[in-house]
Amino acid sequence: MGALGKGRPHFVTIFAYLCSVKKSLTNLLAVLALVSCGTLRQGGKTAPSPSSESLLTREVGIVDTPQSKPDKPKDAPSEEAASQKPSTDPSARGNAPEGEGTLSDQVIAYARTFLGTPYKLGASGPKLFDCSGFTRYVFKHFGYNLTQYSGAQFKEGREVAGYADLQKGDLVFFGKRGSVRNIGHVGIVVSVNEERGSFRFIHASTSGGVVESESTQAYYMMRYIGARRILPDEDRKD
Repeated sequence: MGALGKGRPHFVTIFAYLCSVKKSLTNLLAVLALVSCGTLRQGGKTAPSPSSESLLTREVGIVDTPQSKPDKPKDAPSEEAASQKPSTDPSARGNAPEGEGTLSDQVIAYARTFLGTPYKLGASGPKLFDCSGFTRYVFKHFGYNLTQYSGAQFKEGREVAGYADLQKGDLVFFGKRGSVRNIGHVGIVVSVNEERGSFRFIHASTSGGVVESESTQAYYMMRYIGARRILPDEDRKD
């Protein structure tokens, strides 16, 4: 009885130690079960499961220290700046300034906006034109007031001696069908070919409305009478 009494304290110590180990094993199994499950049940609601590292630190008693985020480089763009992309909207880009080029270039560019407009005798635009109504309408846009009739327009402005003196924007005149010596048609020079001694002009024709034609076409070559200059003289390149 005495020997048994002396061994009892050792038995109690061993038993307490085993209980402690059992409790630790139980806690560890519970942690592993929570990690494998993936969620915690809190108050009847499903909440995301904390990481296994966080749970283990709580059980073992290690202080959980959050990891600091690495500092961004000083020259790194902000999130707001990085999210902004250059605009591809055409309306956001710079437009070409109005009035680009010489005055004659502007007159020609404006005249070309009416290409395809139908012909009608006596019409002065902008939906219908005859030849002199077209030239009058175009030049009026730039502050030059011409008369309606082509024969009268041949008396306006300054005389152009010949093909070699033509420049863009000059008025060119042609004879009538029945009488090539009497003016019956007018157009605006758009380009001059000095090597060929010819020019291209825009006009309101009876057959095609507002079109561009070459002076080398037989019909116009036979009926060409002369030209007049309404616009200021341009500097010619030698």
